[in-house]
Amino acid sequence: MKDLTTPISDDDLSDLNVGDKITITGTIYTGRDAALPQLVELIENDEVPFDLNGSVIMHTAFSEAGIAPTTSSKVEIESTIKPLSENGVKIHIGKGMLSDQTVNDLNENNSIFVITPPVAALLTSKVAEKKCILFENEGMEAMFELKVEKIPGIVAIQDKKRI
Repeated sequence: MKDLTTPISDDDLSDLNVGDKITITGTIYTGRDAALPQLVELIENDEVPFDLNGSVIMHTAFSEAGIAPTTSSKVEIESTIKPLSENGVKIHIGKGMLSDQTVNDLNENNSIFVITPPVAALLTSKVAEKKCILFENEGMEAMFELKVEKIPGIVAIQDKKRI
């Protein structure tokens, strides 16, 4: 098990291999179908109110029931992976397969894709603090900033040649 702390650096990723079990501690952001495309619009307008460099985004909503990854290959989510990676996101957490083009986009931007068990009780127990930071009108699909302790995951996509 390899423990990572945000913000994530290229050096942090250089020691990882596909199949490695990891934990992430620190600040992560949540977003899915409603929030991530809006975040990309903020990037395009240079209006993101927080630093994406070295950040981690989990493809999830946040409700009173907790968090669990959503399918990352949904068009509204997968289409955001390239611009988010280009703008500093180092780890995308979700579930499901990604297209070959998205794999290439991750590799070109020294970013990785991590899968995590879709077990809301386990993942939610790792959240120490939560705060809605963007798109509050989207309800549980708003973007949240979470302070987490050892969110578990498995490296699913990582290209050693680029890191």
